[in-house]
Amino acid sequence: MKELTYTKHGDYYLPNLTYPATKPTYSKYGMMREDYLKQYNPGLWNRLMLCGKLTEHLNEIDNTARERIELMMPELMKSAGATEELNRTNPLKWVGLLNTCKSHAEESVFAELVYC
Repeated sequence: MKELTYTKHGDYYLPNLTYPATKPTYSKYGMMREDYLKQYNPGLWNRLMLCGKLTEHLNEIDNTARERIELMMPELMKSAGATEELNRTNPLKWVGLLNTCKSHAEESVFAELVYC
């Protein structure tokens, strides 16, 4: 563990704290997770922030959520009947089924990863 150093400011010594520069690559699901943690689990949010692992955690949640949705979508589309043939014959119905499948996949991801 890195040893803390201090700088004197007036009569007080303040720690020289730095935040690790992990590049945030998260998008929708990572931002939703951060908002959830801030509002409903501020202790975990503070702990992750103070130890410098918040960005890493949010990147991981976002990547996992996107991967799970990509894995679930083909199965959901198949079970809903959203085929390429339907896309050619009735594109509006196909888009509606696709949106329904995406909503189901996201609900599952929200319950398992984002809002837990």
